Amino acid sequence: MSLNRFRLRMAEEISKTKLGSSSASASVSGSSAASAATNAAKSRWKILWPNSLRWIPTSTDNIIAAENRLLSILKTPYVQEQVNIGSGPPGSKVRWFRSSSDESRYINTVTFDAKEGSPTLVMVHGYGASQGFFFRNFDALASRFRVIAIDQLGWGGSSRPDFTCKSTEETEAWFIDSFEEWRKSKNLSNFILLGHSFGGYVAAKYTLKHPEHVQHLVLVGSAGFSAESDAKSEWLTKFRATWKGALLNHLWESNFTPQKLIRGLGPWGPGLVNRYTSARFGAHSVGTVLTDEESRLLTGKYFVFLSSTEAMDDDEAYLISNGLFCVVDYVYHTLAAKASGELCLKYIFSFGAFARKPLLQSASEWKVPTTFIYGMNDWMNYQGAVEARKHMKVPCEIIRVPQGGHFVFIDNPAGFHSAVMYACRKYISQDSSHQELIPDGFQLV
Repeated sequence: MSLNRFRLRMAEEISKTKLGSSSASASVSGSSAASAATNAAKSRWKILWPNSLRWIPTSTDNIIAAENRLLSILKTPYVQEQVNIGSGPPGSKVRWFRSSSDESRYINTVTFDAKEGSPTLVMVHGYGASQGFFFRNFDALASRFRVIAIDQLGWGGSSRPDFTCKSTEETEAWFIDSFEEWRKSKNLSNFILLGHSFGGYVAAKYTLKHPEHVQHLVLVGSAGFSAESDAKSEWLTKFRATWKGALLNHLWESNFTPQKLIRGLGPWGPGLVNRYTSARFGAHSVGTVLTDEESRLLTGKYFVFLSSTEAMDDDEAYLISNGLFCVVDYVYHTLAAKASGELCLKYIFSFGAFARKPLLQSASEWKVPTTFIYGMNDWMNYQGAVEARKHMKVPCEIIRVPQGGHFVFIDNPAGFHSAVMYACRKYISQDSSHQELIPDGFQLV
């Protein structure tokens, strides 16, 4: 359906609303009639001005609804919940929001059914992502683990408080302490912790502070090991000397995030996100491309018709049931919602994604066995892990997975599953005769 036809349909619906309101007014008297007509008009206008027509067509409800649609393709039953983490860490002056209120905040959590006695695997997403990005992995991993995935505070379907941090230390505490409050609420201990990219940085920092709760640490394409002072950063100094480099560095230090660009584009934002994500996980994928259904649910389509209105908000349900259009885009909704956790960027990394407090500096303090997993085509340099291992006093493995980039768990899900199984082989093998083997083509560094 073209946009012009949609506008014409809207005009027809508005005319019907006015006629309906007039007829209703004739059957009731005085102020009651006026009130009924006004309420009917307001209700109808709410329906006729859906999320898809707002400048930034998203909301937390849209995120959860899109998440439910994305996870509907899974075979493993799961429970979705909003876990209360309180208003801030006990005794801390830094709350999750810029307010004196004691309003509680929540962590969006999905827990998958598992066999009794299965080890617990907690999965933490990276920057600009959310737990739904692991949708290709949940079924396979749930066959061997009790899988729990979260949206970090300020991202995805979790609470998005005002970001109040003004330093690297406060920013790290925002994520580490909120995760610890979540752990307490879930009453978890002795679990395997897996983090991707920035989520790997958070997972590692959490494990350094609370090693007693983590059984094994799995870092997937982890950020945060390289510092700007590294010899390899000479190119950055030269680039900053150019006008392009100076501009980008200024935007970085001003905390201009990619999400701000998407919001600024308003109703054109979904199209940009759709084109980028469709290309990244489709034509330009280094591994297994998304199926049509996966692509539709993750990256979204314009003017698509769905057969079911389940798990949709009232606006979307009305549009679909009346033959109008709906924008379905999990990635867009998670990126365009209120700015919160994303504002950590400049406090954790300097321009060029160099950590301000590199994990390499803490490698000698590691107390938990660790496995690093990288896609062969990951832009994140695995040499940082190699250097860190030299200083570690705990078992450490580095696995490189073929046909995988930075999102190796999407590019090559089967390979990623094999790598995770191998990393956690001592926890999932029920008998000593069964051993997880590293597949051919993988590289143990």
